[in-house]
Amino acid sequence: MSKDSAIVVENMSKLYRLGVEKHSGDNLVTAMASFFRNPLGNYRRHRSLYDFRDVDIAGLESGTESDSRADILWAVKDISFEVPRGQILGIVGQNGAGKSTLLKILSRITSPTSGRAIIRGRVGSLLEVGTGFHQELTGRENVYLNGTILGLRKKEVDKLFDEIVDFAGIERFLDTPVKRYSSGMKVRLGFAVAAHLEPEVLIVDEVLAVGDAEFKRKCLGKMESIGEQGRTILFVSHNMPQVTRLCNRVIMIENGGIVKDGGPHEVVEAYLSAGKHRVAAREWPVLEEAPGGQVARLRSVSVRNEKNQVSDTMDIRKPVTVQVEFDCLTPGYVLMPAFSLCNEESQIIFCSNDTEEHWLRKERQPGRYIARVVIPGNLLTEGTMLINTAIWQWEPTRRIEYHVPDAVAFQVIDTLDGDSARGHYPGDLPGTVRPKLDWHTERTGDVG
Repeated sequence: MSKDSAIVVENMSKLYRLGVEKHSGDNLVTAMASFFRNPLGNYRRHRSLYDFRDVDIAGLESGTESDSRADILWAVKDISFEVPRGQILGIVGQNGAGKSTLLKILSRITSPTSGRAIIRGRVGSLLEVGTGFHQELTGRENVYLNGTILGLRKKEVDKLFDEIVDFAGIERFLDTPVKRYSSGMKVRLGFAVAAHLEPEVLIVDEVLAVGDAEFKRKCLGKMESIGEQGRTILFVSHNMPQVTRLCNRVIMIENGGIVKDGGPHEVVEAYLSAGKHRVAAREWPVLEEAPGGQVARLRSVSVRNEKNQVSDTMDIRKPVTVQVEFDCLTPGYVLMPAFSLCNEESQIIFCSNDTEEHWLRKERQPGRYIARVVIPGNLLTEGTMLINTAIWQWEPTRRIEYHVPDAVAFQVIDTLDGDSARGHYPGDLPGTVRPKLDWHTERTGDVG
C-alpha cells in the first residue's frame, strides 16, 4: 500500500438480499444522526485516515452457495484498486454494473459486506440529486450543515460562503427550504458545496447530467482546477467525451467487478465496443440474408481509423474512413453508393453520394465492389456518430436497392492537447460539426 495513495480499496464486496429491507445503519439519515450524537468522532474521521473493516451482516450467506441464490445480488464483488493523490479517475460501466454502489461505500453512505476502503483526507461527495441536504432547511443552512459534517468550523465556511453561492447561482433562493428547489438547483448547490469545501477527495456521480450546458462547463472547469491543486477526483459518467477530456485514468466495471483499468482512450474504446448497439463494423456473410434485392446487396460496412483499423473510437483530429462492400448481381444497372452521418439525436450532419468520375453513369458488371470515402480530421464534433448506408439504382430506373439505418457507429473523442478546434478550452462546444479554422490576429497599436 503506497503512502501516496489517496484511496486504497482492498478485496471489497457488497452483498444485497433482494426484497429485504436494508440494514438500519445503511443510509445517510442514520449517518447524520450518528454525527450529531458524536460530532467530535466524526470530525476526527474526516480529518484523518479512516477505513472500513470487514463487516459481518447477520443472515447473509457467503461463498459460492450464496451466489446461486435468486435473492442474492453482489452489487460489488472483490474489487481492489489504488488511486494516487491528485489523480482524476473515471469510472464507466452500464447501468447496474456497480458504479454507484462503489461510490456510496467510498462516501460512507453504505458499508461493504467484506473487504475495506481506506481514504486519506476529507471527502466531498455528490452522488444523487439532493444527497446530503436536509429538505426542511434552507440552502444557506444546508451549506453550513454540510461544512460542519465535513469537520469545518463556522469561520471556515464563512470564508467560502460567497464563492459557493456565486458558483451555484441561486442567491435569490438561499433562504428557501431545499425541498422547494428544482433538481437543477439542488445539483448546482450540491456541487458547489462539495467542490468548494476544500475536499482532499471529490466523488461525483452522474448527477451533472441534470445541469444546463453552462453549469456543466463550470463544473468541469472546477474539477480540472481541483485536480491541478493535487487533489483526487472520482468521476462517474456516461458522457464519454467528458471522461476522456477530464480523466487521466479510467476503470470499467461489469457485474460488480473491474474488467478494464488503463488510459482514458483505451478503456472508453473497450466500453463502447461492449455496447451491442455501438459496433464499428457489420457484415452479412450469407448472400440471401444481406440487405438488398436482385440487383445489389450490401455485404459489409465499417469505419476505420488513419491506420485502416476498424475502431469504435476516433481522434477528432484524424481522418475517418467509411468502407462499404457490396455485390452487384445483375448487369445493366448504374449504381450509386451513399451514406448519411447522424448524431445520437438522429439529426443528419451530412449526406454523401459516390461522385467518383470513373463510375458516373456507367453500368457495373456483376461482382464484388468495395467503396471507400474519407471524412477529414478536424471536421466532426465530439460524441457518438451513426452511419446510415444505402445504394441507389440510378439507371434505368431510380430506386433504392437497400437502405440500412444505424448500420455502424463510432465515438469521436476530443482532447485538451490544444491542437484541435477546441484549443485549451475545457467546456462543451455546441454544434453539429467542429472544423478547425485558421485564425490570424495582429496587434495594431496602443490603446487610446
